[in-house]
Amino acid sequence: MYIRRSPRRSGRSRTGVTLRSLTCSLATLLAVSACSSASSTSSAGPAALAELAALPKATPSALAPYYGQRLDWHDCGVPGFQCATMKAPLDYGHPDTGDVRLAVTRKKATGPGKRLGSLLVNPGGPGASAVGYLQAYAGVGYPAEVRARYDMVAVDPRGVAGSEPVECLDGRDMDAYTQTDTTPDDSGETSELVAAYKDFAEACGAHSAKLLRHVSTVEAARDMDILRAVLGDRRLTYLGASYGTLLGATYAGLFPERVGRLVLDGALDPSLSARRLNLDQTAGFETAFRSFAKDCVRRPDCPLGKKEGEVGKNLKSFFTRLDTRPLPTGDAGGRKLGEALATTGVIAAMYDESTWEQLRAALASAIREKDGAGLLALSDSYYERDSDGRYANLMSANAAVNCLDLPAAFTTPEQVEKALPSFEKASPVFGEGLAWAALNCTYWPVGPTGAPRRIEAKGAAPIVVVGTTRDPATPYRWARSLARQLSSARLLTYVGDGHTAYGRGSACIDSAIDAYLLRGTPPAQTKRCS
Repeated sequence: MYIRRSPRRSGRSRTGVTLRSLTCSLATLLAVSACSSASSTSSAGPAALAELAALPKATPSALAPYYGQRLDWHDCGVPGFQCATMKAPLDYGHPDTGDVRLAVTRKKATGPGKRLGSLLVNPGGPGASAVGYLQAYAGVGYPAEVRARYDMVAVDPRGVAGSEPVECLDGRDMDAYTQTDTTPDDSGETSELVAAYKDFAEACGAHSAKLLRHVSTVEAARDMDILRAVLGDRRLTYLGASYGTLLGATYAGLFPERVGRLVLDGALDPSLSARRLNLDQTAGFETAFRSFAKDCVRRPDCPLGKKEGEVGKNLKSFFTRLDTRPLPTGDAGGRKLGEALATTGVIAAMYDESTWEQLRAALASAIREKDGAGLLALSDSYYERDSDGRYANLMSANAAVNCLDLPAAFTTPEQVEKALPSFEKASPVFGEGLAWAALNCTYWPVGPTGAPRRIEAKGAAPIVVVGTTRDPATPYRWARSLARQLSSARLLTYVGDGHTAYGRGSACIDSAIDAYLLRGTPPAQTKRCS
C-alpha cells in the first residue's frame, strides 16, 4: 500500500523558496504496505498488547567502541553543511560480526544565543533520506531561532540513501513494476500481480541479502542513540515526521531516561496490526479526497463534475477506463498512463492541499485532452524517479523496513479478496488497490523480527505528539492513540488538511513547537490549532 512517509510535498519554506519536503506514508500500490506491515487484524486494544521494553541503562561493553567513536567531519559540497560517516553494529545481538556505515550531516548552530545541543531530524518513509531533507529543507527552512540555537543533524537510517542502501530492481524493471495492475480482474491478473511482488522481493534478496535482516526500526533507533552519544548530548532532542514518529517513539521506549525534547508530527500507532493500519490509512485517503472534492467543485476548472457526490464516481470511472485504455504521456521510454500510475499520481497530491491545483490540471489534461503527462509527473515525483529513468532507493528501503518490522497483513490472495468489501467501504475510489498493495510482504525473502507493541516510555520527559485531523497518510486517530500510550505525551492537534503540521502555515502549531524546542515548554494537552 502507500508508504509511510509524507512524500516530498509542495510547499514554501520560511525562506520563501518552493521546496518538496519529505515526510510520511504512501507506498505505491505495489511498493509497500501502508505505514507498516504488521500481523493480521486483531480486535485487541493497546492495553492487551505487550509493551516495548526499555533496554538496560548501562551501555554493553561490546558496544563501547561504537559509543566512543569520533566522527571525521568534512565539507560535503553543500554550503554550510558538514558530513561524516558513523559506524554501528550490523547485528546488535552479535556486534563482533561486522559494521554498517551510516551517512551523517550537520549544520552547526549559527547563533546568536546559547547553543542548546543537537536537533536530530527525520522526514519519514521508511526510506526517505534524512540527510537530503536536512540539507534541502530543515537546515535552511526551519525557524531561524531554532537553527541559531541547535546544531541541525540528520542520519540516513541503515539501508537508506547514503547508509548502505538496500538495492532491488534497476530503473527499467522498476518502470515495469510500477505499472503492474493493482486491481486484478481475474485469476490471470492476480497471478501477474503476485509474480511482480515475488520478482521484487527476490531482487532485494539477491542484491542486499545480508542487510535485509538488519534494517528494522528498533535497530535504526539504537543507531540514533549511538549518534546522540557521539555528538556529546546527554539526551536526544528530535523532530520526526510520519514514519519518523515511529522511530522517535521507539527510541523513547528503548531509552526513556535519555529522552530530551521529542516532537512526533503525523504520528503512527505502533499498537495496530498491519491490516488495521492499512484499513485506517485507506480511510484517511478517502477523508483527504473528500476535502479535495469539496474544494474541486467550487472551482471552474474542476474536471470531475459540479457536485461533490459526482467527483469520486467520475474519478473511479476514469481509473476503470485507464485499466484497458492507457493514455499516451510523451515519455521517452514509451510509458503510458495506466490505472496504477494514475492512482499513485492522485494519491500523491492528497498529502498537501497546495498540490490540488496541479492535480486538477493534470486530471483535466488526461480526461479532456487524453494526455497523461501531468499525472505521470506526479507519480514519478512520488516514486523519486528522475528524468533519466533512475529511481532513488526509497521503495526498496521502504519495503525492507516494513516487511522486517512486522508480519505481513495478508498471507494469500484469497485473504485479500475476502477483505475487499471492508477496504472498498473505507474508500470507494482507492480501497481495492490499497487492499491488494498490502499483499507485498507475503513474499519477502526474510522473516519479520517485530510485532505490534504498545510504547509507554515510562519515565521519559514530556513528548509532543502532533496530529492533523484530516491527515491522509497518518490518520488523526493514530496520534490520539500514541498520545494515550506514551506516559508523558502531550497531544497537539491541527484542525486541517494535509500530512503533518509543523512548518505548513499554522502559526499556532509552529509557535507551540518552537516554544517547546527552545524553552522546553510543552503545549497544554488540549491545545488545538487551525
